[in-house]
Amino acid sequence: MTDVQPAHPDRLTVSHLTVDGIRIVALRGELDHTARHFAEEALMPPVGDGPPRTVADLTHLTFMDSSGINALIAACHAAIAAQGWVRVAGAQPAVLRVIRIVGVDALISCHPTVRQALEK
Repeated sequence: MTDVQPAHPDRLTVSHLTVDGIRIVALRGELDHTARHFAEEALMPPVGDGPPRTVADLTHLTFMDSSGINALIAACHAAIAAQGWVRVAGAQPAVLRVIRIVGVDALISCHPTVRQALEK
């Protein structure tokens, strides 16, 4: 099932897909302070239905500042508390650089593609 919603119509679009019980949350556009709430809400694990497993597909995310980092960290902590995980997939070089500079890649595993994130 795919659910696409304009989180912040001028900046960010969020779509959801589930593959083998793993949520894929695709973020498209720019993730800054004006769209953080929408991204964090989309990435937060749902309650129930077993350990939450989420792949954050950043393939089409062109910009992310510290607000996006905070959204990823909050989602990761919530998932870990529920015995699950969050993985990042497809981050473009500029976005991946931000993730690496602040050390989030030590907390959240980063993969070149969604397929690889699903297989790990």
